[in-house]
Amino acid sequence: MTKDIAKEKAVADDLRYLQLLSRSFPTIADASTEIINLEAIMNLPKGTEHFLSDLHGEYQAFNHVLRNASGAIKRKVNEIFNNTLRDAEKKELCTLIYYPEEKLVLVKSVEKDLDDWYMITLNQLVKVCRNVSSKYTRSKVRKALPREFSYIIQELLHESSVEPNKSAYVDQIIRTIISTGRADDFIIAMCNLIQRLTIDLLHIIGDIYDRGPGAQIIMDTLCDYHNVDIQWGNHDMLWMGAAAGNLASMAGVVRMCLRYGNLATLEDGYGINLLPLARFAMETYADDPCELFIPKLNAGESSFDAKTVRLIAQMNKAISIVQYKLEGEIIRRRPEFEMDDRLLLHRINLKKGTICLNGKEYELKDKNWPTLDSKDPYRLSIDEEDMMQRIQRSFEGSEKLRKHMRCLFRHGSLYKVCNSNLLFHASVPLNPDGTLKEVKVNGAYYKGKNLLDKVDQLVRTAYFDTDDSEEKQFAMDYIWYLWCGKDSPLFDKSRMATFERCFIEDKETHKEEKGAYYALRQEETVCDRLLDEFGVTGEHRHIINGHVPVRSIQGENPIKANGKLLVIDGGFSKAYHSETGIAGYTLVYHSRGFQLVQHEPFQSTAKAIEEGLDIRSTTIVVELSAHRQMVKDTDKGEELRQQIHDLENLLFAYRNGLIQERERDARYFGSRS
Repeated sequence: MTKDIAKEKAVADDLRYLQLLSRSFPTIADASTEIINLEAIMNLPKGTEHFLSDLHGEYQAFNHVLRNASGAIKRKVNEIFNNTLRDAEKKELCTLIYYPEEKLVLVKSVEKDLDDWYMITLNQLVKVCRNVSSKYTRSKVRKALPREFSYIIQELLHESSVEPNKSAYVDQIIRTIISTGRADDFIIAMCNLIQRLTIDLLHIIGDIYDRGPGAQIIMDTLCDYHNVDIQWGNHDMLWMGAAAGNLASMAGVVRMCLRYGNLATLEDGYGINLLPLARFAMETYADDPCELFIPKLNAGESSFDAKTVRLIAQMNKAISIVQYKLEGEIIRRRPEFEMDDRLLLHRINLKKGTICLNGKEYELKDKNWPTLDSKDPYRLSIDEEDMMQRIQRSFEGSEKLRKHMRCLFRHGSLYKVCNSNLLFHASVPLNPDGTLKEVKVNGAYYKGKNLLDKVDQLVRTAYFDTDDSEEKQFAMDYIWYLWCGKDSPLFDKSRMATFERCFIEDKETHKEEKGAYYALRQEETVCDRLLDEFGVTGEHRHIINGHVPVRSIQGENPIKANGKLLVIDGGFSKAYHSETGIAGYTLVYHSRGFQLVQHEPFQSTAKAIEEGLDIRSTTIVVELSAHRQMVKDTDKGEELRQQIHDLENLLFAYRNGLIQERERDARYFGSRS
């Protein structure tokens, strides 16, 4: 069979698809132009990818890292201006790019010749913007431009002031921006554009929620971000379960917020009414000091007075007992979860104030259990049931929560394969010998990729299905299991010993044994097996995780398995800083390779703006490519190759009379990407 005959057969097989494609490219000229365009895009440098994990509500640190692109903007400013600007001037320019609105206020309060400052600064910003936009097509840059300044920015980006014929033209544009009083707005637009173009794709490797005060602020940012994907973490799953209507998850969400004194996320962020809980707690624990439940507050940051702290402690105790009861209901209803060791309330001897675990009796640090019925300890009291119904209605009525959950589902999944990288939050359950562990889910066994695919489907069933089928009921219970179950790929520990840590002094009872994955991920052969399981190919392929903080203070290395696996949970959350010794890792993957960035604690947005205090970061070169990575080397390149193949088939169909050229139809013919 000759090449043309084979081509004709392939085109004939796809004729219906090509007829649809012809609506977008109705002529030979249109199809040819698009092929030229796509071939050109293939030879641009790949866009920069930015990886963050375990944000845990620390919105100020997250916001700063996002704005400075883990130091990428500072590096570009240093490269562009090198010795032509002093270090202090480069720092001022960087701060302006990160926080343009706030920095402009400070500049205008001290700058004597504002027009001169505008002229210098606008020229500097144009140079930075030219640099960060150089790896994109004009079309892509144009789509990112703010509408009101689109034409002006395009002219400044694509006309050089070095050219004698254009120098006066460019200077006059900038002078007119100043003279018409638009300099501030233009500077803000340019700075936001630089931030956007510096990062092409943002990956969040799970755990946006809990501990810190601003998860809802982070979610607002992510929902509006230009290109983001999210791999769910177990803390995210707790919130997703609560939003789906799982009562145990709701209690867990409220307890976690109270534990860290984070009422702002619940009340201000999502409008969750805590008054029913507060009223119940004050009545039930009026004379109880609730010392074990005093919130963990960061030194110097708490605005609560002693009376409020005591109320939070009472509320924390009240919801904790409710959580244990609700979890007990699920465990008894689902013996297949194999979590009977988490049924603890019936093991309490209320008279003695002790609990029996594994044949040993332990004294409880708190002996006041007024809502516990010794005959049926897992049954909610009438008052507890009424209180949870009110909280449930509050969760169900939160429009902001619905918006953020839709965003998590739209941009999120249990795992993602992107540009030879396998991203998931915690683990893939393994046997001790490194083979994939079979996990029973709703009566069937799954492992590896099939397990994560099944779990992903169940999470969506729990949230989106409206019928009351058996699968929906199971999914509603399983979404809670994903938070703390021993074979959950989002947790993968023997147990969550929340009860023991709170009520029992003996630290032996606090231990949570990690699944086999956490030890075996050090081995390159195991990582290769997992990468093969998920179909990850490429000369340089990696697994990227979060979930378990890397204890740098103890010498732990985030780069494992000879560079095959990277753990980027370095402790964004302030609660972890004492354990990790740092304030998080982030990862940057640009056209020349991987850079792991280790961050010191972020002081405050105010200090970053007023004093130019950036996060102190250390960059570790993980891997440099022998050649610069181009779009053709990425997943996007593979998509473009397929598009080019289809367009070439369309050309063949036009030229051989299989499809007729047509007039352009405005409904289908759009601008090229």
